[in-house]
Amino acid sequence: MPAFTFVDQPDRISANFDKQSILGVDTEFMRERTFFSQLCLVQLATDDDIYCVDPLSDHDMIDFWQAINTCTWVLHSARQDIEVIYQTAQFMPASIFDTQIAAGLLGFAPQMGYAGLIKELFDIELAKSHTRANWTMRPLPEEYLQYAAEDVEYLLPAHKELTTRLDKLGRLGWAESDSRLLLDPDLYDNDPNKAISRLKGARNLRGRRRAAAMRLAAWRELEALQRDRPRQWILRDAVLVDIAFNLPGSKEELGRISDVPPKLLKRAGSEIVEAIAKSSNDANDYRPPGPPNEEQKSLLKEMQSVVAECADDLGIAAETIASKKELSSVIIGGKRESRVFSGWRDELIGQRLTQML
Repeated sequence: MPAFTFVDQPDRISANFDKQSILGVDTEFMRERTFFSQLCLVQLATDDDIYCVDPLSDHDMIDFWQAINTCTWVLHSARQDIEVIYQTAQFMPASIFDTQIAAGLLGFAPQMGYAGLIKELFDIELAKSHTRANWTMRPLPEEYLQYAAEDVEYLLPAHKELTTRLDKLGRLGWAESDSRLLLDPDLYDNDPNKAISRLKGARNLRGRRRAAAMRLAAWRELEALQRDRPRQWILRDAVLVDIAFNLPGSKEELGRISDVPPKLLKRAGSEIVEAIAKSSNDANDYRPPGPPNEEQKSLLKEMQSVVAECADDLGIAAETIASKKELSSVIIGGKRESRVFSGWRDELIGQRLTQML
């Protein structure tokens, strides 16, 4: 087990990172009962030290965040870690390197876990016995901290090994570019007006019902944000879609819809009915996308074949270049802003796919 320092006054170690250019970073968080993830621990690794930093200790962290922001962060599967830090500290690191992305570009299994990667690179087995731990408890048990420290112990050695291999293949820039995509704030902002995109079952609603679903999804998003509770705790997707489909015009009609929680009806029934009423004035010309026609199906197969051929030549998984879902969105939705048409992917196959379109 690695040696580490537990830190409950983060700002006091800010100077320790003055001469660091790169850090291994991981987080532990909880979100089962909240809308926002609750940051419970930040683990940092330098070449010489490992720190387990407590963000729940009620001590200042402004200097700490500013100090580590000058470094490149090495993370594995970085998206959730970036999200919880962005929501907690309201800032993004200046630069990151995602070892999961890098591994995929070297031909390792897509979405490979951290323990699997360390096993592949160094033949070292990592314990994963506390993946469901309660990280909000204080004091944290020693075995929890040992586990957390181990999660960053090999990040910098992995970065060194992966960058060496990528550089030899001329793909280091690819990994850096794909990692940089995770620093887009739009990935983590919770815009109520876009909540409809996360609503399961709303895709096939049309006209007035679609307009009502948009308003109800936005209303639920604001409720979840303000109450800091999971969306499904406010109102389950299936019930929300059922309400939008039935378009109740009163609290009484709303109450007759199956599985509408009585407490919600009493507390917010009038708001829900009002949102539905307002939707009558919204644009309601939305039509759900139809299934692909035979020509589109044929084109998708051809594009997948091109991607698969390119992936075989590179020795990587086809989905690392472009997934079936991405290609389908390009064909059916005309989404030319897809990553397939930018950066190294565009140079490899983007222009050829454009010609096919």
